[in-house]
Amino acid sequence: MKKLHFIVIIASVFLLQACVHKIVTVPVKVAYKTTKGVVKGTVAVTKAIIPGDSDGDKKDD
Repeated sequence: MKKLHFIVIIASVFLLQACVHKIVTVPVKVAYKTTKGVVKGTVAVTKAIIPGDSDGDKKDD
């Protein structure tokens, strides 16, 4: 009977480990994707607003 309890406890630990991994990684992925989108949008707006440094603005001598 002791072996059965030990096997059940070990199985429970492995199953809960998978759940904890999922609970931790999903919010991190969502935060990463959100931040990545905000940064891309900010860069695009900054490039559109700030003039200069484009190849079309260079004068040929």
